[in-house]
Amino acid sequence: MGLSGFFFLFIIITNITSGKFGYKTFGDVDPDAQLQMIKKDPKKFKISVVLILIEHLSIICLAVVLFITFSSYLIFGIIWCISRIGEALIQIYDKKNYWGLLNLANQYFDNSGAKRDALINSGRNILKTKDIRFGFAQILFSVGTIAYTIVFISSGVAPILGWFGLIAGILYGIGNTIFLLKPNFKILWNIGGLLILLFELVLGGWLLVYSVIIP
Repeated sequence: MGLSGFFFLFIIITNITSGKFGYKTFGDVDPDAQLQMIKKDPKKFKISVVLILIEHLSIICLAVVLFITFSSYLIFGIIWCISRIGEALIQIYDKKNYWGLLNLANQYFDNSGAKRDALINSGRNILKTKDIRFGFAQILFSVGTIAYTIVFISSGVAPILGWFGLIAGILYGIGNTIFLLKPNFKILWNIGGLLILLFELVLGGWLLVYSVIIP
């Protein structure tokens, strides 16, 4: 139980830390500014990618640990394992494409005019593809979250938090689906995202405490 709590918190920490090094999980990114930033400090870009890859791998670990911990809830365990591992694998696969920004940044200052514009467009395509893949991955995230929040409610481990997480997961899933269809409509997605962040932060802490109270 405590290990599950650790992974919930570790995922949040690595995600935030990768952002400090320049990785943006989602949202509009100026490809011109992004290429300039990478060229200025390529080491920082590399660290950000490594950190976010660690976060993706931690998601897989979390899914497996939760499956083992709540092995009696087999159907729900299978659902969240398929969903969250699928989410992580999609994002890991995308990092090969995202890493291409480093190569574009290396060429950026060596070219000008039409060639530089072509590099910027290539960067824009990479970032756009990343956002689309992220959107589909987050649908899987929502399904996985809904599955294990039902288990938290049913098992009595964290029923109140479970209900909160269930509502947050549903809102986030609906908001993310709407966002994929209508990119300008982000309100529900943003609200759901904030609720999910709060849920996982509190849940991670609670599971650590719970493992001490009931070893």
